[in-house]
Amino acid sequence: MLGPEVGRLAEDLAGLAPDPVAAVEELLGPVAAAALHREEPAAALAATRVAAGPLAAWVRAFVLGAAVPRRALATAVPRTGVDGLERLGLVVTAGAGDDDEVRATVDLRPVGVDDAHDAAWWLASDQGASVTGAVLDPGHVLGVGGASVTLAGLTVRDHRARALDLGTGSGIQALAAGRHCDAVVATDVSERALAFARFNAALAGADLDLRLGSLLEPVRGERFDLVVSNPPFVITPRGLVASAMLPAYDYRDAGRAGDALVAELVAGMGDVLAPGGVAQLLGNWEHRAGEDWTERVGSWLDASGLDGWVVQREVLDPARYAELWLRDGGAVRAQDPAGWDAAVTGWLADFAARGVQGVGLGFVVLRRPAGRPGMRRVEEQTGPVAGPLGDHVLTVLAAHDLLSGLDDDGLAGLRLLVAPDVTEERHLRPGDAGPRVILLRQGGGLGRVVTAGTALAGLVGACDGELTVGQLVGGLAAVLEVGVDELRAELFGQVRALVADGFLRPVAP
Repeated sequence: MLGPEVGRLAEDLAGLAPDPVAAVEELLGPVAAAALHREEPAAALAATRVAAGPLAAWVRAFVLGAAVPRRALATAVPRTGVDGLERLGLVVTAGAGDDDEVRATVDLRPVGVDDAHDAAWWLASDQGASVTGAVLDPGHVLGVGGASVTLAGLTVRDHRARALDLGTGSGIQALAAGRHCDAVVATDVSERALAFARFNAALAGADLDLRLGSLLEPVRGERFDLVVSNPPFVITPRGLVASAMLPAYDYRDAGRAGDALVAELVAGMGDVLAPGGVAQLLGNWEHRAGEDWTERVGSWLDASGLDGWVVQREVLDPARYAELWLRDGGAVRAQDPAGWDAAVTGWLADFAARGVQGVGLGFVVLRRPAGRPGMRRVEEQTGPVAGPLGDHVLTVLAAHDLLSGLDDDGLAGLRLLVAPDVTEERHLRPGDAGPRVILLRQGGGLGRVVTAGTALAGLVGACDGELTVGQLVGGLAAVLEVGVDELRAELFGQVRALVADGFLRPVAP
């Protein structure tokens, strides 16, 4: 699949547009582009019928899976040629005539990563169900979906020596890691996935160490400074026989019972993290009757021996969860109502056997600390996220390190600044002399909102890095006519929480 033609293809693709992601969006228009993001290609097909030029031909063939005349596609790849695309295994042709049809055998589109180092690549993967109109093959290799974008935005982007992309799929996380890491190892249990990752790395001119194997097995005994993983975390009933609607997909099903895969990964991550190393992975976990999900998932962190932070972003009931993943595989109830109903019923029975009342979706951050692990945060934050979280993760980890060794006298000596994304809202009824509710709102990070009393709002408003926390509390105590010790007791815990969550940032001495 690889050879000099990959280099020629890279040159051809670079010539299609300087910013290919934006160019495709402009070509399709906002309505069709938004529909395509929802896996609805009809509007995009209509838009490309009236558009002309090499980019339109490429999008029609390789993004939408439509047949295009040989002549039209040849204009997009003058160096590679249609014959070169065929030798690379990317198309099949009906003949050598200019008007003969050419069909893509893969999806090959520009993808962007919205993080602190915004970048784009041309990425090949298997065609989705919206193109094939069929349930996905068990060995299907995904392109870049919502989970991929979430993980890329979550990943810390400071310089790291060695990185591991666990379950690389088509390779997007490994390519992103290659921009700020000296060496990148990428693993997958699927030969087909590694073939796509190898092609995509060659197309991008990236050097990846690709290894075949399950989970952490290919890297036993090695240490990494960064681990990222969008693992096969979907909770699928392995004993369920429900027609061809529910095969075991390489990209999402690990063959474990319940959520054991995520628990296993979290517990085992300490074996591969170097001191100071950070691991970030997506996951699903069960909410079981009679168990507090935070303690259950928190026990995974305890077993890891690492600092740990779990954030639950959404909870689905068992029926919605089953329906979500059936649709993800391309299943449509109208095509096989009996198969669909059998799959959902079997899924619900599997959940009921373990007392599952819901499934949490979110992410896990792990870190090997310099000393004893001391960070154990398990929480739910379901609000909208404005942008990438990588820098926020670094801020939270640094804040934990600062606060864990700081007593109240040390806190009193800090000089703090309000983070630039924090705003204050005051809510009052007409005619009121003062606000009834004061909210501190985080524009970045996890978009947290904190209700602040008058004293806390006054302290935060005065955090300009000039005075210490102790000096600010002393001044507020005089204004509010309360004792300094009393106000310290009221505010110091709240100030710690605001520092821990990135609302307030320490000023370097």
